[in-house]
Amino acid sequence: MNTPRDHGGGLDAAIAKWGGTRADWVDLSTGINPVAYPVGSFAPDAWTALPDRAAFDQLEQAARNLWNVPVDLDVIIAPGASALIARIPALAKAADVTIPAPTYNEHAAAFVANGWQVHPNGPAKARVIVNPNNPDGRVWTAADAQADFCIIDESFGDVAPDTSLMACAQTPNTIVLKSFGKFWGLAGMRLGFAIGRPETLAPLREAIGPWQVSGPALQTGATALADYNWAIATRARLAKDAAFLDQAMAPHGALVGGTSLFRLYQVPDAVAFQTRLAEQKIWSRVFPYSKTWLRLGLPHPDQHTRISAAL
Repeated sequence: MNTPRDHGGGLDAAIAKWGGTRADWVDLSTGINPVAYPVGSFAPDAWTALPDRAAFDQLEQAARNLWNVPVDLDVIIAPGASALIARIPALAKAADVTIPAPTYNEHAAAFVANGWQVHPNGPAKARVIVNPNNPDGRVWTAADAQADFCIIDESFGDVAPDTSLMACAQTPNTIVLKSFGKFWGLAGMRLGFAIGRPETLAPLREAIGPWQVSGPALQTGATALADYNWAIATRARLAKDAAFLDQAMAPHGALVGGTSLFRLYQVPDAVAFQTRLAEQKIWSRVFPYSKTWLRLGLPHPDQHTRISAAL
C-alpha cells in the first residue's frame, strides 16, 4: 500500500478530528483562488456528446493567446496538470534529475516511479523547476532552465505573468506546464496544459489519448482564458487580499515567501499554530520537513473578519 503524499486539502480528516461540517470550515490549506471564475450554463451536448475538435481548438487558441505561445509550439490539453506530471518522466530514459527542494512533491514521486534518481541540486540529465515555486514563491530565470530534459511547472504563474518562462519551451526537450484550477479557482474542472516542441510532446499526446477533457471543462476553459478583464481584476484583488493576510499574521510570524495565492510564514511552532486555527474551524498547511513553516491560502474577502478574529 502506498503512503499518501503530503498535500494541502484533507479537510475531511480535519473535520473528523475537530468536528463540524464542511460548511463550518474555512479551508486555507490550498493555493486555489477562493473567488472562482463564474461558471455559466452548458448546452446539453456539452454533457452528452463526445468533445469535438472545434471545442479543443477553441480552448487551445485561447491558451495560445493568453500565454503568448509561439506558433511553432504544440499545446496539449489534459485533465489537470497532475495527469501530465505523472506521465512526463516516461518521455526520456531514466537517469539523474535535479528537483530543487522544497517544492511540489508530485514531480519527485513521478520521476522515482519511472526509475529516475532525484537530487536536490547539482548537474543532471533532467531538471524540474516550479515557477513560481510552491511553497516559498521563488521565481526562476531562463538560466535556471538548462538541462537536456527540462520541466517548467507554471501552475501558479498566472498571478505574475511577467515571470513566465514560456520562451524556454522552444528549446528541445523542454516542457512548460500550466494549471487552470489555481488562478481561476476551478480545481474541480481538472484542466491543465503542456506546451513544447511538437516532437517533444508527441509521446505525451499519445499517452493522454483522445477525449481527455470533458465538454464542460473545454467550454469553461475557453471562456475563462479569453476573459482578460477578469484576470486583471483578479490579480489586483488577490494582491490586496494577500496584503490583508500579511498584516493579520504580522504579530504571529514572519513572511518568508509565497505568491498572491498563498503565503508562507515562519512561526515558533507550526503544528501548534495549525491546531489553534483548527480549533476555530480554519484549516492551514504545515510541512513534514519544517517545524516552523505555516502556509495559508487566500481567504475569501467575506471571511476577512473571521480570520482577523481567529488570529
